[in-house]
Amino acid sequence: MKNIFKPGDTKVYKKRVTEDDVAAFHGITLHRVCSTFSLARDFEWSSRLFFIEMKEDDEEGVGTFLSIDHKSPAFVGEEVIFTATVEKIERNELICSIEARAANRLIATGRTGQKMLKKEKLKQLFTPPTQ
Repeated sequence: MKNIFKPGDTKVYKKRVTEDDVAAFHGITLHRVCSTFSLARDFEWSSRLFFIEMKEDDEEGVGTFLSIDHKSPAFVGEEVIFTATVEKIERNELICSIEARAANRLIATGRTGQKMLKKEKLKQLFTPPTQ
């Protein structure tokens, strides 16, 4: 793993809210706003942007935790700007704080954790046990 980032470094990801992002369960739309679970996907992607540059050819990142405080709605068609900030990097673990904003409104805040592992180790972990 390349140690090229430090606490305080940021990455920005921009995403326009689509119908695929709305709060819907089992085909039933509850609200035509960005769902918390869509924010979760984009929080993870925002912090993964660091790992894309940090990983060696034989490594891959894996999520370890995610927390989100959903503060206000982001509407279909609005652009949401996600800013990931490195809190700390210890050994092979990256911890980021994330903030999401749309039209100058705070949409959500949270944190993510990811670990960098060898691809061979991940293959072992993600192989189902034989029965």
